[in-house]
Amino acid sequence: MQITAALLAAVPLGTAWRAGWARLGSAQFSSPQAGGGRHFVSSRCGNRKSEVMAGKPKLYYFDGRGKMESIRWLLAAAGVEFEEEFLETREQYEKLLQSGSLLFQQVPLVEIDGMKMVQTRAILNYIAAKYNLYGKDLKERALIDMYVEGITDLMQMVMMFPFTPAEAKAKNLASIEEKATKRYFPVFEKILKQHGQDFLVGNRLSWADVQLLEAILAVEEKVPAVLSGFPQLQAFKTKMSNVPTIKKFLQPGSARKPPPDENYVALVMSIFNLS
Repeated sequence: MQITAALLAAVPLGTAWRAGWARLGSAQFSSPQAGGGRHFVSSRCGNRKSEVMAGKPKLYYFDGRGKMESIRWLLAAAGVEFEEEFLETREQYEKLLQSGSLLFQQVPLVEIDGMKMVQTRAILNYIAAKYNLYGKDLKERALIDMYVEGITDLMQMVMMFPFTPAEAKAKNLASIEEKATKRYFPVFEKILKQHGQDFLVGNRLSWADVQLLEAILAVEEKVPAVLSGFPQLQAFKTKMSNVPTIKKFLQPGSARKPPPDENYVALVMSIFNLS
Protein backbone atom coordinates (compact mmCIF):
# COMPACT_ATOMS: atom_id res chain seq x y z
CA MET A 1 0.00 0.00 0.00
CA GLN A 2 1.43 3.37 -0.98
CA ILE A 3 1.66 5.52 2.12
CA THR A 4 0.59 9.04 1.17
CA ALA A 5 0.90 12.20 3.22
CA ALA A 6 -2.89 12.39 3.48
CA LEU A 7 -3.15 8.84 4.78
CA LEU A 8 -0.38 9.39 7.30
CA ALA A 9 -2.10 12.51 8.55
CA ALA A 10 -5.30 10.53 9.05
CA VAL A 11 -3.66 7.78 11.11
CA PRO A 12 -4.32 8.45 14.82
CA LEU A 13 -0.69 7.99 15.79
CA GLY A 14 2.06 10.35 16.85
CA THR A 15 4.53 11.97 14.47
CA ALA A 16 7.20 9.38 15.16
CA TRP A 17 4.78 6.56 14.35
CA ARG A 18 3.79 8.19 11.05
CA ALA A 19 7.46 8.69 10.21
CA GLY A 20 8.01 4.98 10.77
CA TRP A 21 5.21 4.11 8.36
CA ALA A 22 6.61 6.54 5.80
CA ARG A 23 10.05 4.96 5.95
CA LEU A 24 8.57 1.55 5.31
CA GLY A 25 6.68 2.85 2.28
CA SER A 26 4.90 0.07 0.43
CA ALA A 27 6.24 -2.79 2.58
CA GLN A 28 3.62 -4.85 4.39
CA PHE A 29 4.74 -6.55 7.50
CA SER A 30 2.29 -8.82 8.43
CA SER A 31 -12.68 -25.96 15.70
CA PRO A 32 -8.93 -26.46 14.86
CA GLN A 33 -7.71 -29.73 13.56
CA ALA A 34 -6.34 -32.09 16.15
CA GLY A 35 -2.72 -31.48 17.09
CA GLY A 36 -0.09 -34.13 16.97
CA GLY A 37 3.11 -34.61 15.08
CA ARG A 38 2.80 -31.66 12.74
CA HIS A 39 5.98 -29.73 12.13
CA PHE A 40 7.29 -26.71 10.30
CA VAL A 41 10.01 -26.64 7.65
CA SER A 42 11.98 -23.52 6.79
CA SER A 43 14.30 -22.83 3.89
CA ARG A 44 16.09 -19.85 2.43
CA CYS A 45 14.54 -18.13 -0.58
CA GLY A 46 16.33 -19.28 -3.71
CA ASN A 47 17.35 -22.62 -2.20
CA ARG A 48 14.77 -25.14 -3.37
CA LYS A 49 16.50 -28.32 -2.25
CA SER A 50 13.70 -29.07 0.18
CA GLU A 51 10.70 -30.60 -1.51
CA VAL A 52 7.32 -29.04 -0.86
CA MET A 53 4.63 -31.52 0.04
CA ALA A 54 1.49 -31.20 -2.04
CA GLY A 55 -1.16 -29.20 -0.27
CA LYS A 56 1.17 -27.77 2.38
CA PRO A 57 1.00 -23.95 2.60
CA LYS A 58 4.22 -22.15 1.75
CA LEU A 59 5.04 -18.77 3.25
CA TYR A 60 7.31 -16.15 1.66
CA TYR A 61 8.58 -13.45 3.98
CA PHE A 62 11.54 -12.38 6.08
CA ASP A 63 12.91 -14.58 8.84
CA GLY A 64 11.09 -12.45 11.38
CA ARG A 65 7.68 -11.52 12.66
CA GLY A 66 6.08 -8.63 10.81
CA LYS A 67 2.67 -9.26 9.28
CA MET A 68 3.48 -12.88 8.55
CA GLU A 69 3.59 -13.73 12.25
CA SER A 70 -0.20 -13.64 12.68
CA ILE A 71 -0.45 -16.01 9.71
CA ARG A 72 2.03 -18.38 11.35
CA TRP A 73 0.06 -18.19 14.59
CA LEU A 74 -3.24 -19.01 12.90
CA LEU A 75 -1.86 -21.93 10.90
CA ALA A 76 -0.15 -23.29 14.01
CA ALA A 77 -3.33 -22.97 16.09
CA ALA A 78 -5.16 -24.95 13.40
CA GLY A 79 -2.46 -27.63 13.55
CA VAL A 80 -1.43 -27.07 9.93
CA GLU A 81 2.04 -27.84 8.61
CA PHE A 82 3.65 -25.14 6.51
CA GLU A 83 6.95 -24.33 4.85
CA GLU A 84 8.74 -21.02 4.66
CA GLU A 85 11.15 -19.38 2.25
CA PHE A 86 12.94 -16.39 3.71
CA LEU A 87 13.76 -13.24 1.80
CA GLU A 88 17.37 -12.30 2.47
CA THR A 89 18.35 -10.11 -0.47
CA ARG A 90 16.86 -7.43 -2.68
CA GLU A 91 17.40 -9.73 -5.65
CA GLN A 92 15.13 -12.40 -4.18
CA TYR A 93 12.38 -9.83 -3.66
CA GLU A 94 12.79 -8.57 -7.23
CA LYS A 95 12.56 -12.14 -8.51
CA LEU A 96 9.19 -12.52 -6.79
CA LEU A 97 8.07 -9.23 -8.32
CA GLN A 98 9.13 -10.34 -11.79
CA SER A 99 7.32 -13.65 -11.40
CA GLY A 100 4.02 -11.83 -11.01
CA SER A 101 3.32 -13.59 -7.72
CA LEU A 102 3.08 -10.35 -5.73
CA LEU A 103 -0.20 -8.95 -7.02
CA PHE A 104 0.29 -5.59 -5.32
CA GLN A 105 4.09 -5.78 -5.13
CA GLN A 106 3.94 -6.66 -1.44
CA VAL A 107 4.66 -9.48 0.95
CA PRO A 108 3.40 -11.54 2.80
CA LEU A 109 2.83 -14.11 0.08
CA VAL A 110 1.26 -17.48 0.89
CA GLU A 111 0.84 -20.35 -1.54
CA ILE A 112 -2.17 -22.38 -0.41
CA ASP A 113 -4.68 -24.63 -2.18
CA GLY A 114 -3.27 -23.75 -5.59
CA MET A 115 -3.52 -20.00 -4.96
CA LYS A 116 -0.84 -17.38 -4.49
CA MET A 117 -2.41 -15.17 -1.86
CA VAL A 118 -1.31 -11.69 -0.85
CA GLN A 119 -2.81 -9.11 1.51
CA THR A 120 -2.60 -10.17 5.13
CA ARG A 121 -6.28 -9.84 5.98
CA ALA A 122 -7.38 -11.90 2.96
CA ILE A 123 -4.92 -14.65 3.89
CA LEU A 124 -6.06 -14.72 7.51
CA ASN A 125 -9.74 -14.73 6.49
CA TYR A 126 -9.16 -17.73 4.25
CA ILE A 127 -7.22 -19.70 6.84
CA ALA A 128 -9.76 -18.95 9.58
CA ALA A 129 -12.68 -20.06 7.39
CA LYS A 130 -10.90 -23.15 6.05
CA TYR A 131 -9.97 -24.46 9.49
CA ASN A 132 -13.20 -23.64 11.36
CA LEU A 133 -11.77 -20.71 13.31
CA TYR A 134 -14.24 -18.15 11.96
CA GLY A 135 -17.45 -18.73 13.90
CA LYS A 136 -20.57 -20.73 13.09
CA ASP A 137 -22.62 -17.97 11.44
CA LEU A 138 -22.51 -14.41 10.13
CA LYS A 139 -23.11 -12.85 13.55
CA GLU A 140 -20.18 -14.70 15.07
CA ARG A 141 -18.01 -13.76 12.10
CA ALA A 142 -18.97 -10.13 12.56
CA LEU A 143 -17.86 -10.28 16.20
CA ILE A 144 -14.62 -12.01 15.28
CA ASP A 145 -13.92 -9.40 12.59
CA MET A 146 -14.63 -6.58 15.03
CA TYR A 147 -12.35 -8.00 17.71
CA VAL A 148 -9.57 -8.81 15.24
CA GLU A 149 -9.66 -5.28 13.81
CA GLY A 150 -9.22 -3.82 17.28
CA ILE A 151 -6.34 -6.15 18.09
CA THR A 152 -4.73 -5.34 14.74
CA ASP A 153 -4.75 -1.62 15.57
CA LEU A 154 -2.72 -2.37 18.69
CA MET A 155 -0.43 -4.81 16.91
CA GLN A 156 0.43 -2.25 14.24
CA MET A 157 1.95 -0.09 16.97
CA VAL A 158 3.92 -3.05 18.28
CA MET A 159 5.14 -4.00 14.80
CA MET A 160 6.31 -0.47 14.04
CA PHE A 161 8.15 -0.05 17.34
CA PRO A 162 11.50 -1.54 16.18
CA PHE A 163 11.56 0.83 13.20
CA THR A 164 11.15 4.04 15.19
CA PRO A 165 14.15 6.29 15.92
CA ALA A 166 15.97 5.73 19.20
CA GLU A 167 14.93 9.13 20.51
CA ALA A 168 11.25 8.26 20.01
CA LYS A 169 11.25 4.77 21.52
CA ALA A 170 10.46 5.79 25.11
CA LYS A 171 7.50 7.87 23.96
CA ASN A 172 6.22 5.15 21.66
CA LEU A 173 6.59 2.47 24.32
CA ALA A 174 4.53 4.62 26.68
CA SER A 175 1.93 4.98 23.92
CA ILE A 176 1.73 1.20 23.46
CA GLU A 177 1.23 0.70 27.19
CA GLU A 178 -1.38 3.45 27.39
CA LYS A 179 -3.37 2.16 24.41
CA ALA A 180 -3.17 -1.44 25.63
CA THR A 181 -4.29 -0.71 29.19
CA LYS A 182 -6.78 2.10 28.52
CA ARG A 183 -8.33 1.27 25.16
CA TYR A 184 -7.88 -2.33 24.00
CA PHE A 185 -7.37 -4.73 26.92
CA PRO A 186 -10.29 -3.30 28.96
CA VAL A 187 -12.62 -4.23 26.09
CA PHE A 188 -11.59 -7.87 26.11
CA GLU A 189 -11.52 -8.02 29.90
CA LYS A 190 -15.17 -6.89 29.89
CA ILE A 191 -16.19 -9.34 27.15
CA LEU A 192 -14.71 -12.31 28.99
CA LYS A 193 -16.21 -11.24 32.32
CA GLN A 194 -19.70 -10.66 30.90
CA HIS A 195 -20.17 -13.98 29.14
CA GLY A 196 -18.09 -16.07 31.57
CA GLN A 197 -16.75 -18.37 28.87
CA ASP A 198 -13.23 -19.43 27.98
CA PHE A 199 -13.24 -17.96 24.47
CA LEU A 200 -14.22 -14.61 22.99
CA VAL A 201 -16.92 -15.83 20.58
CA GLY A 202 -19.29 -18.80 20.72
CA ASN A 203 -17.34 -20.57 23.50
CA ARG A 204 -15.05 -22.17 20.94
CA LEU A 205 -11.57 -21.35 19.72
CA SER A 206 -11.56 -18.72 16.99
CA TRP A 207 -9.21 -16.48 15.06
CA ALA A 208 -9.97 -13.69 17.55
CA ASP A 209 -8.65 -15.77 20.47
CA VAL A 210 -5.46 -16.61 18.63
CA GLN A 211 -4.81 -13.01 17.65
CA LEU A 212 -5.54 -11.71 21.14
CA LEU A 213 -3.05 -14.13 22.70
CA GLU A 214 -0.44 -13.09 20.13
CA ALA A 215 -1.03 -9.44 21.05
CA ILE A 216 -0.91 -10.08 24.80
CA LEU A 217 2.43 -11.87 24.56
CA ALA A 218 3.87 -9.24 22.21
CA VAL A 219 2.93 -6.38 24.54
CA GLU A 220 4.16 -8.30 27.59
CA GLU A 221 7.59 -8.54 25.97
CA LYS A 222 7.77 -4.76 26.20
CA VAL A 223 5.63 -4.14 29.30
CA PRO A 224 5.89 -7.28 31.48
CA ALA A 225 3.25 -6.20 34.02
CA VAL A 226 0.71 -5.03 31.44
CA LEU A 227 -1.91 -7.59 32.56
CA SER A 228 -1.61 -6.80 36.26
CA GLY A 229 -5.04 -5.14 36.33
CA PHE A 230 -6.78 -7.66 34.07
CA PRO A 231 -7.56 -10.94 35.88
CA GLN A 232 -9.82 -12.23 33.10
CA LEU A 233 -7.08 -11.74 30.52
CA GLN A 234 -4.56 -13.42 32.81
CA ALA A 235 -6.79 -16.49 32.98
CA PHE A 236 -7.42 -16.29 29.23
CA LYS A 237 -3.68 -16.20 28.55
CA THR A 238 -3.11 -19.31 30.68
CA LYS A 239 -5.95 -21.28 29.08
CA MET A 240 -5.05 -20.31 25.54
CA SER A 241 -1.36 -21.04 26.05
CA ASN A 242 -2.31 -24.60 26.98
CA VAL A 243 -4.37 -25.35 23.88
CA PRO A 244 -2.24 -28.24 22.51
CA THR A 245 -1.47 -26.76 19.10
CA ILE A 246 -0.71 -23.34 20.57
CA LYS A 247 1.36 -24.81 23.39
CA LYS A 248 3.47 -26.55 20.77
CA PHE A 249 3.91 -23.30 18.83
CA LEU A 250 5.12 -21.55 22.00
CA GLN A 251 7.88 -24.11 22.55
CA PRO A 252 11.51 -23.41 21.54
CA GLY A 253 12.30 -24.59 18.05
CA SER A 254 8.87 -23.86 16.60
CA ALA A 255 8.16 -21.56 13.65
CA ARG A 256 7.37 -18.69 16.03
CA LYS A 257 9.82 -15.86 15.48
CA PRO A 258 11.68 -13.95 18.21
CA PRO A 259 11.15 -10.23 18.79
CA PRO A 260 12.69 -8.20 15.96
CA ASP A 261 16.19 -6.91 16.60
CA GLU A 262 18.48 -4.45 14.83
CA ASN A 263 19.57 -7.08 12.32
CA TYR A 264 15.98 -7.74 11.29
CA VAL A 265 15.29 -4.03 10.92
CA ALA A 266 18.43 -3.57 8.81
CA LEU A 267 17.48 -6.51 6.58
CA VAL A 268 13.98 -5.19 5.90
CA MET A 269 15.27 -1.70 5.19
CA SER A 270 17.90 -3.11 2.84
CA ILE A 271 15.52 -5.30 0.84
CA PHE A 272 13.08 -2.43 0.32
CA ASN A 273 15.84 0.12 -0.37
CA LEU A 274 14.73 2.24 2.56
CA SER A 275 16.95 4.48 4.62
